[in-house]
Amino acid sequence: MTTVDLHTLTGAYAVGALSGPEAEAFRRHMAECEACAQEVRELSETAARLALAVAEVPPDGLRERVMASLPEVRQLPPEVAVVPLHPAARRGPARRLPHLAAAACLVIAGIATGVAVDAQHRADVQHRRSVRAEQQAAELSALTSAPDATLHTGALKGGGTATVVASRSLGRAAVLFHDLPALSGSRVYELWYSHGGTMVPAGLVEPGRTAGAAVLAGAPTGADGVGITAEPHGGSPAPTGAPLVVLPV
Repeated sequence: MTTVDLHTLTGAYAVGALSGPEAEAFRRHMAECEACAQEVRELSETAARLALAVAEVPPDGLRERVMASLPEVRQLPPEVAVVPLHPAARRGPARRLPHLAAAACLVIAGIATGVAVDAQHRADVQHRRSVRAEQQAAELSALTSAPDATLHTGALKGGGTATVVASRSLGRAAVLFHDLPALSGSRVYELWYSHGGTMVPAGLVEPGRTAGAAVLAGAPTGADGVGITAEPHGGSPAPTGAPLVVLPV
């Protein structure tokens, strides 16, 4: 983990979203970085003020379930610098490389460029995942601390459980899910807002995940429930089958 990576973890550390080794590495970094230490103090004070404003006490173990449900995000891979290949300067009479050697140099240059581009793409993807994970951690923390937060838990047909956490004042809702059965083929779990039985798409559960959390797209305004269905890859504009569960919101 680089120093640049550590600078980006203040928010996750303040809400307790880092694993043991990551938290220990950040604590060592924070002991030497006053800027990060100050930012963590400010974020922690804000979180404490939010906690004092809570009018309803969440159920025991809620925070642990929320934090355990956050997606695990791997650290970004090392950045790969692209070094242009230049012909070496020679003294004396110029000598031409044989055609075969020249062709080999072009192939090597092409492979090196391709590897560098692929590495940069993977780094960008990991960075976006890290940003999304931090945003989700902050939203879940705010949801569970909201004075008007409501929680409803139920079992899915076929196995697994889901808990809907919602706050009308924040205009946000999330689903925490556990032990979801693996779906056949490329099918995915899709989330919905229910408006009197009319289902409105609200996001997808990451394919292959059987436990975790997902913040729903859009606000719960006017919705009376949150549903979960199994859909073809990429999701559907309307449910293709009966909901596995519909929980009040």
